[in-house]
Amino acid sequence: MSIEENKDVISENDSSIISKPDYESEILNIIRSNDSPKTILNKLADYHGNDIAQVILSLNSAEIKKFLRVSSPDMLADIFEHLEPEEVSEYINMLDIRKAAKVISELETDTAANVLHNIEKEKRALIIEAINPEIQKEIRLIASFDEEEIGSRMTTNCIIIRENLTIKQAMSELVKQAEDNDNISTLFVVDENDVFYGAVDLKDLIIARNTVPLESLIVTSFPYVYANETIDDCIEELKDYSESVIPVLDSMNKLLGVITSQSIIEVVDDEMGEDYARLAGLTAEEDLNEPLLQSMKKRLPWLLILLCLGMLVSSVISMFDNVIAQLTIIIAFQSLILDMAGNVGTQSLAVTIRVLMDENLTFKQKGQLVIKEMRVGLCNGLLLGIISYIFVGLYLIFAKHQTVLLSFAVSGCICVSLVLAMLISSAVGTLIPLFFKKIKVDPAVASGPLITTINDLVAVVTYYGISWILLLNVLHLS
Repeated sequence: MSIEENKDVISENDSSIISKPDYESEILNIIRSNDSPKTILNKLADYHGNDIAQVILSLNSAEIKKFLRVSSPDMLADIFEHLEPEEVSEYINMLDIRKAAKVISELETDTAANVLHNIEKEKRALIIEAINPEIQKEIRLIASFDEEEIGSRMTTNCIIIRENLTIKQAMSELVKQAEDNDNISTLFVVDENDVFYGAVDLKDLIIARNTVPLESLIVTSFPYVYANETIDDCIEELKDYSESVIPVLDSMNKLLGVITSQSIIEVVDDEMGEDYARLAGLTAEEDLNEPLLQSMKKRLPWLLILLCLGMLVSSVISMFDNVIAQLTIIIAFQSLILDMAGNVGTQSLAVTIRVLMDENLTFKQKGQLVIKEMRVGLCNGLLLGIISYIFVGLYLIFAKHQTVLLSFAVSGCICVSLVLAMLISSAVGTLIPLFFKKIKVDPAVASGPLITTINDLVAVVTYYGISWILLLNVLHLS
């Protein structure tokens, strides 16, 4: 074989290595094939549940029905863990009661509770009745917590052993419980009253000698959370630990279940999405398929409030009609002051909300945050003010053919206005979220839109006020 041919072969091999397999097409071809149900099931078993989950969302109704018929309950449960509860509920509604009950039984407990919540009452009752009584109890436990509480996100899929066991007995209990629970990397230890005592790492248990007491393997300082804690209150605590599962306790310190790393990621992602939506003045997150009226309802409340505040800003501007009438040129630079004040306020808001996620922040630290943000605003304002003083002055002289005195008087007003507006805006952007936090209101809910409008008001008063004082009353320019 020639060198060129070798290069061609190597090139083809490289491209085949680099290119990602088209799992979507492969899965679609399997589902749409005329193979027997068992053959389809065996072929689909080679693919990850997430890959299949993304494919079934694009199937038509006939293909979905076929897929649901040929798939086993445990496969469906694995796939459904990668979909939203609302989507899973739609598929569960298409199954007969017996198969639906088996699928629900295979799901993580928190997922099962969320899915059942979205199923119509009559069918939900029939499905629950067909589920194993023990699983029924676990699902009802999860469903008893408010969606804002950690308990609503926990699962009972974990290994629990007694503190008085030997190493050999602990291993036997692990093997026994592993048939129904796959979160086995950490074993949780309770006393005779089911009170949480600590945790044992699976690796430590496997390599331990039979003569070693189980007590020596138990980590009693293992992190835990309470089921009735709100997600907002303990989200930082959950993020701080790299454990794959964290135990969830009731008010009597009894172990109820665990929250997995996947659930923690989902919780953090949901909270970030909600905060981002609130910063934009929305009452909740939106998606692409949301109806028009529902999206309007989420956006209108704050827009109406901001409309009133905007009218206030406009009324303040009208108070300076005399200044505008005599110095119309200053209107051209109004947006410059407004935009910079708004940008500084938004930056301070973002920093403050991030810092406020630390619940242990002291009064002194909050004061230091305000001072620091004001210093940043002042320094940036001085720098940008000097730049605007020079460039705006030169622009008015050479582009607008204004006198040197008028040009640099106007640019001087802009300079001073920028410094004051950015200083005050940085303070407002810090103090408002601190105030909301103090009165037990989520700072992200109102801070963004409110700060923007207040900073507009500050910028308008500062700019036109200084122009009125300096240009009309001191320099008598008109």
